[in-house]
Amino acid sequence: MNKERLMRILQEPRITEKSTNIGDKYRQFVFKVVKDATKPEIKQAVELMFDVKVESVRTANSKGKEKRYQQTIGRRSDWKKAYVKLQAGFDIDFMNVKGTN
Repeated sequence: MNKERLMRILQEPRITEKSTNIGDKYRQFVFKVVKDATKPEIKQAVELMFDVKVESVRTANSKGKEKRYQQTIGRRSDWKKAYVKLQAGFDIDFMNVKGTN
């Protein structure tokens, strides 16, 4: 895979109460990814960015919500999220990620 492409796959970690519980219980982490990302690309991107070994990847497409502002009806963009399960002995610490200041 192209390294530039892999660096753009992961957009942000989804740190919510639900994703934190999943992470504690099953060693899974949730990421917002680009819509055209494939499971092998997501696996390689996580391994490259966080220096961990990935066991499996599951993806889900989330539909954008319809929002209303006065008389105008708009729609948020659709997005894709990835549930990444790590192999035993590996963990991601979002506070001490390499490459951050």
